[in-house]
Amino acid sequence: MRSATNRAVSRNPVVPGWMKPLPVVLTLALWETVTRLNLLPPYLLPSPEAVAQRLFQTAQSGLLFQHLAATLQEVLLGLALGLAAATGLGTLLAKSPVAEKLLSPYIVASQSIPTVAIAPLLVIWFGPGRLSKILISSLLVFFPVLVNTVVGIRSVPEDLHDLMRILKASPWQIFTRLELPAALPVYLGGVRVGATLSVIGAVVGEFVGADEGLGFLINVARGMYDTALVFAAVFVLIALALSLYGLVSLIERRVLSWQLN
Repeated sequence: MRSATNRAVSRNPVVPGWMKPLPVVLTLALWETVTRLNLLPPYLLPSPEAVAQRLFQTAQSGLLFQHLAATLQEVLLGLALGLAAATGLGTLLAKSPVAEKLLSPYIVASQSIPTVAIAPLLVIWFGPGRLSKILISSLLVFFPVLVNTVVGIRSVPEDLHDLMRILKASPWQIFTRLELPAALPVYLGGVRVGATLSVIGAVVGEFVGADEGLGFLINVARGMYDTALVFAAVFVLIALALSLYGLVSLIERRVLSWQLN
C-alpha cells in the first residue's frame, strides 16, 4: 500500500510556489542582458523597459483597451459559436454511426485547409467586419471540441449502458445522467484547447483584413517598425489566452469536483 502511494506521489510531484514564476524571471533576465549588451539593435529586440513603457502609453491613451475590446468580443463570440456547433454535431456523430460515416470524411477534409488560406475567403464573403473574425475563430475552436465530444460520449463503458436500460431509463435520462457526466472530463479538455485557439483565430482574421483589434494594432505597429508596440500587443494576447485557459480550468475544477472526492 505504501509503495503504491509513493508511486502516485512520484507521478504527481508538488512544485513549490516560488519555482512557478522562475521560467518567466529567467527569460526576462536573459532578454534584459541581451539588450543591455547591445547584441541586437532596438528595432529588432527592444528592452523590457521599452516594451513596458509602450504598453503603459498605449493603455493610458485608451487605444489598447479599444482594440482589446474588439478582439475580446470576436474571441468570446467565436468560442461560443464553435462550442455550440461542435457539441451538437459531436453528440450526433457519437450517437449515430450512420451520421459519422457520412460526415466524418468532410469534417476531416475541412481540417486539412490551413486557416490562413480560408481566412481571406471568409473576409471576402462576409466583409472585413467582426463577423468574419468570429467565423474564423469558431472554425479553430470547432475540431478539437468536436473530437473530444465524440471521444467523451463513447468512452462510457457498455456495462453502465446496460445497467441504465435494466433500470428502464429513457434515452434522455441515459444522456443526461450517464453519458454527459462521463464525457465532461474529456469534453472540458477540448474546451481548454479551443479557448486558446479562439484567440489565434480572431487574430488571424484581423491580420487578413480589419480596422480594429489587437491583430490590426500589430499590423500597424509592424508597418511603423514600432517593435515595442508589437511586443506589447503580443503580451496582451498571451494574457488573454492564459485568462481564458485559466477560466475554463476553474470551471473544470468546480464541475468535476466530484471526481476528487
